[in-house]
Amino acid sequence: MAKLVWKKFPHAEKAFVYAGAALKKNWERLHRGDCEPFPADVAVQEAWRLYHQGEFQKACEAGLAAGLEGYNAANKATMIYATYLEDDDKRKLELYQIISARCEELQQAQPKIANAYYFQAYALGRYSQGISVLNALTQGLGGKIKLALEKVLKLEPRHAEAHSALGAYHAEVVDKVGAMIGKLTYGASKDVAVKHFETALKFAPDSAIACIEYANALVMLFGQSHMDEAVKLYEKAAAATPVDAMERLDVELAKSELED
Repeated sequence: MAKLVWKKFPHAEKAFVYAGAALKKNWERLHRGDCEPFPADVAVQEAWRLYHQGEFQKACEAGLAAGLEGYNAANKATMIYATYLEDDDKRKLELYQIISARCEELQQAQPKIANAYYFQAYALGRYSQGISVLNALTQGLGGKIKLALEKVLKLEPRHAEAHSALGAYHAEVVDKVGAMIGKLTYGASKDVAVKHFETALKFAPDSAIACIEYANALVMLFGQSHMDEAVKLYEKAAAATPVDAMERLDVELAKSELED
């Protein structure tokens, strides 16, 4: 992976550089969505600093160099890079598979780390979208994603990003196979989707991505009848103040969706 040069984060800002004690001081806000605990290892702290400022390749390399303790930083850097900046579809899928494999290694070694399951669920979810959700469901990936997200919420009930992801899972399944098959075969429902999105916004009210995912789900599940609500969520996301590179990419996504 290191041999390939990753694309640069295009919105570098001094505000996203958390030097010295600033990282710990801002940690709660930076990780409100994923509930990642502050790392004791200074090498892992540095990997997260690089991640937050948008140096995704350096963050991944630094995280991997720090061993298992740095896997979460490496994985989140890889998944945000793959989602927003990598434009080669085949490469995206490869990166998601790499993340999933690293997550399994971390789960085996340290089974109580919530983000070892969350980052895997995220990677498999994006992979599923890349190969088509129906195709992924026939491969059994849907069940794997759902189990991983439920595990996250057992370990960390306030994990806003996992609530959003589980909401998206329910919405995608119902959208692709219908409400009845979705409920009977995959345990998916519209009501549960909405409940998870509402919970995500309760725990992370300023999260642009929670607003975006909820808006997408409302349109997917209810069509034009919820379009006004979806637009308001996009407007809220576009008006959010980002505190790091990932959040800036989320805000830019919301702005581009509103323009469309």
